[in-house]
Amino acid sequence: MTALFALATSVLYGLADFGGGLLTRRIPALTVVVVSQLISSVVLGPIVATTGAWSEAGPQLWFAVAAGLVGPVAMIAFYQALALGPMGVVSPIGTLGVAVPVGVGLALGERPGLVAVGGILIAVTGVMLAGGPQLKGAPVQRRAVILALVAAFGFGTVFALIAEASTTIPGLFLALFVQRLTNVVAGGTALWVSVRRGAPALPDSGFPWASLPALALVGLADVSANGTYSIAAQHGPVTVAAVLASLYPVVTALAARGFLRERLQGLQAVGAGLALAGTVLLAAG
Repeated sequence: MTALFALATSVLYGLADFGGGLLTRRIPALTVVVVSQLISSVVLGPIVATTGAWSEAGPQLWFAVAAGLVGPVAMIAFYQALALGPMGVVSPIGTLGVAVPVGVGLALGERPGLVAVGGILIAVTGVMLAGGPQLKGAPVQRRAVILALVAAFGFGTVFALIAEASTTIPGLFLALFVQRLTNVVAGGTALWVSVRRGAPALPDSGFPWASLPALALVGLADVSANGTYSIAAQHGPVTVAAVLASLYPVVTALAARGFLRERLQGLQAVGAGLALAGTVLLAAG
């Protein structure tokens, strides 16, 4: 179950990152974050109300609040880095965030076997190569690298926090709802400050109504990924769940190949193969 839900997390995060990166090329990153998370909050609200999830409220929800504060920073940094492009700069670096939940797992006493350790090393190496890393070039690329590192640490921190925010399915719905509301408040505040300083909140053409379905997809994919990761981390070793969930750059690269016709380099193909091999070892270990 851990492997299945963790891999689902990778697919959902990969699609959310691909969509968010594309949207940020024509809509301010803060607006993408606020609108997409607001949509997911609107969807989660009735689910929380009908499942009686409020009865699960407790001190653990502070983990969800913390994740909600960190999440927008990570998403904004990541979407801006993707907008500065190419995706090969950003996606593989984002994988480094796996060090945070893996470190938490080790601190809690998890000790993966040799096969699992080998799988972790192979999978992480493969994911970094699958993004087609490009660390040389113009200043804009160096800025993308810095933003990607900020995003990586933020995403890894969200992974660690959301896994601690609930122990039941209704509690998970409530934790995700609280996290989204915090995302909206934090992101909305940052957007207000940004507008006060003269930055645009919308494109010149006005509110991008045509992009609303894509914004909804990004928000719902992101919140679903948080949920599947939480389930994966609760039913198996965090070290395994975190690494398998970090395979999303492969999904982003494949989405870019399928929708943008970006050609995969030989290095990327090798990386995808290594990521698959590492996944098999992790599942077996």
